Amino acid sequence: MTNTSFSYKDAGVDVEAGDDASQRASRLARSTYRPEVLELGGVALFDARFARYREPLLIGGSDGVGTKLKIAFATGRHNTVGIDLVAMSVNDLIRRGGEPLVFLPYFATSKLDPTIAEEVAEGIAEGCRQANCSIIGGETAEMPDFYQVGEYDLAGTALGVVEKSRVITGEKIEAGSIVLGLASSGLHSNGYSLARKVLLIRFALEAHLPELGGRSLADALLEPTRIYVKSILSALEAEAPLQGLAHITGGGLYRKLGKIIPPDLHVEYEPRAWERPPIFDLIQHSGQVSEEEMFNTFNLGIGFAVVVPASEAEAVKQLFEERGEKVFIIGSIQPN
Repeated sequence: MTNTSFSYKDAGVDVEAGDDASQRASRLARSTYRPEVLELGGVALFDARFARYREPLLIGGSDGVGTKLKIAFATGRHNTVGIDLVAMSVNDLIRRGGEPLVFLPYFATSKLDPTIAEEVAEGIAEGCRQANCSIIGGETAEMPDFYQVGEYDLAGTALGVVEKSRVITGEKIEAGSIVLGLASSGLHSNGYSLARKVLLIRFALEAHLPELGGRSLADALLEPTRIYVKSILSALEAEAPLQGLAHITGGGLYRKLGKIIPPDLHVEYEPRAWERPPIFDLIQHSGQVSEEEMFNTFNLGIGFAVVVPASEAEAVKQLFEERGEKVFIIGSIQPN
């Protein structure tokens, strides 16, 4: 009998490719370092002595990108989904008033391609720069036969801090308060299973569609999730009276905003008060999707909702607009 010797590489795991990908990711991570990041013995650490916080509470959140990744695989465009990965977690932190500090990404694939991994890492680094948080760790995993060839999955965890006395829960929301909607950049990272089902049987990804103002379908579907961190933190630093915050993700506008409203109150919406990016109309018309289903699945053009006292609504709206947000008054809080 012939003895056969196997290596880890024979089993499908290329350690050298993994080292290459990690080195490329590390170089990009350094571009995200805040002043609090220290490198000791090759390890990135965060100095957590919070001079401006009296009673700091740690806050964290994890998320992924979902089936939006299927669009990246189909187009070979991998440099924006990392922004989505960061956005989904950091936008969750700020809905409680938290300041994101560090981000830890996880990239897993069947066969590692360092070039694709670097493109993904470029997006993650850009998202972290937009959110002013630092990549101080992470993991790249090569798992043969676990994922389809040419595909990967992403997950990420954001950690931050919030002043105990300034945690935003929605408990201060009252009848008569106004709901401001901060415009989304498009689908963000939700509803792609439905979007792909109704769009890709009719249109090619590279088709330039008049319904999208001449943009290609791929461009519209890969539009990165907007990151609201700096705008929300600026409002909090200006002591704007933010009574409640909602990150509009899976489950849509009605459900996500509804979760922070006290049980004796409800939101009375003005559905025509804001602009819907054209991708939503294309989905609705292509799949004959009901309006109720649209509201229960997508953000419909509102990526973040802010509840404020009626007397301060215009001032807070102007504050966000000065920070580059497109803002709509989308409803009011009413008693049941």
